[in-house]
Amino acid sequence: MKKAILSLILLAFVNLFPQHKLTIEESIQLGLKNSKNLKISKSKLLGAEAKITETTSQLLPRLSFNAGYTRLSDVPPFEVKLPIFPAPIKIEDVVLDNYALKVSLQQPLFTGFRLLSLKSASEKNRDAAVSDYDKDANEEAFNIINAFWNYFKAQKLKDYLDENLKQEDAHLTDTKNFLANDLVTKNDLLKLEVQFASLKLKQIEAENSLNISRALFNKVLGLPISDQTEIEGNEPKLGITAFNYDSLLSSAMQTRLELIAMDYRLQAGNENVSAAASGWYPAIFLFSDYYYNRPNQRIMPTLDKFKDSWDAGVTLSWDIWNWGYNSSQVEQARQNLNQLNTNKELLKESIEVEVYNNFMALNAAQNKIEVARTGLAQADENYRGIQEKYNVQYATSTDLIDAETSRLQSQTDLINSLVDYETALARLLKSAGKKIY
Repeated sequence: MKKAILSLILLAFVNLFPQHKLTIEESIQLGLKNSKNLKISKSKLLGAEAKITETTSQLLPRLSFNAGYTRLSDVPPFEVKLPIFPAPIKIEDVVLDNYALKVSLQQPLFTGFRLLSLKSASEKNRDAAVSDYDKDANEEAFNIINAFWNYFKAQKLKDYLDENLKQEDAHLTDTKNFLANDLVTKNDLLKLEVQFASLKLKQIEAENSLNISRALFNKVLGLPISDQTEIEGNEPKLGITAFNYDSLLSSAMQTRLELIAMDYRLQAGNENVSAAASGWYPAIFLFSDYYYNRPNQRIMPTLDKFKDSWDAGVTLSWDIWNWGYNSSQVEQARQNLNQLNTNKELLKESIEVEVYNNFMALNAAQNKIEVARTGLAQADENYRGIQEKYNVQYATSTDLIDAETSRLQSQTDLINSLVDYETALARLLKSAGKKIY
């Protein structure tokens, strides 16, 4: 009883505050906000920014602190025997507990341009990650647009079938009256009943397709798959979209984010070659240490007290011969750079094919719309004429069924063509390097 009351309250609440229908703009905004792919891309971007901080830190002074304690084994104290003294003279006591505190400062002065090259490479990789993030956002926006229009199409097809079922039910009622007045045969009624059953099966299939399309739409928006999400959108309309393939291809080669990211990675690759070549040069560091030890070994005689001391200097290290290690490092960096250059050429070829295919697909979609509109206008006119004739028994039930089937197919063809045009347009703009959200 309590569950029933709770269900009634929940139903009343839903009816009082109906669910908001999502527009395509709201869908894109929500989908981008919840996108797991964008979260991964954002994480990569933050990691690339952290890499810049890492490489920059190596150019700056490094301050470190070390502390230690050592317990020494007991040994005799340091003593000196002199002939004039009967007993040995103790020079210093043995200190068994040793404490060492050290603060070190190190500053690289020259590393063969290695650190500067690594810092520049990390900055270029960060710029590439920014382009990757924008590209992923555009891809996610297209997936949302595609899912939105597929959901819209499934809803429209379901509406068309519902409308046809209502009309078919009305025809059945009229035909039963005709049969009662011996104006039609039993066979005419059976044909319409078979047609009605066929439409019912199609309605079930359409309902299933609608649920699947809604679930996929929910998934791309990051919503629970079983949510009864509703959308609000006008039927797509064919606009005047005259595109030039050469202009689209030129735009793609200049603005595609994949190519921009690849250019940044090529620049980073050049910097990595420079960093690998740093092994040919010496490395020079400035250093300074401050000691606070007990005992301090620099102070004689040894005292069991904390004493401080310091040192400072410059160090130089240079590998004169390392059995080809430097040259192999440089060769690896150069080959990685060659791979990036080849990948860029392959990417440009792939983009050229993609733009061409999408350009042709959009032209085909435009032509299909014109044909589908003409077909639907003819099917509507044919249906109206057949229906009028059937109402006065100048047409048979077979004629009516054929007219209904033809009109339903024409409605389906038109909505399919319009949705295909919308997705083809978004796909073409995306492949040309345009931001589609």
